[in-house]
Amino acid sequence: MIHEFRAPIPVDTPHGPGYAIYVQSGGTFENDIWCVAIKNGGVIRHYTTMQLTMHVNGTFGIHHEETP
Repeated sequence: MIHEFRAPIPVDTPHGPGYAIYVQSGGTFENDIWCVAIKNGGVIRHYTTMQLTMHVNGTFGIHHEETP
């Protein structure tokens, strides 16, 4: 099953920040597959759930940890 987002979700990827466009279910024993447009250059890449984190979002209380 594929779920397309009405508004792209800002995420952080191994290739830099981007916007999740849709997610495809990987089933019971696999990670979901996310389609992400990378912010710099607009390249479309696919990632598993383990490779993504949600970008900073004050509404949900998600902040990057400050390094000393």
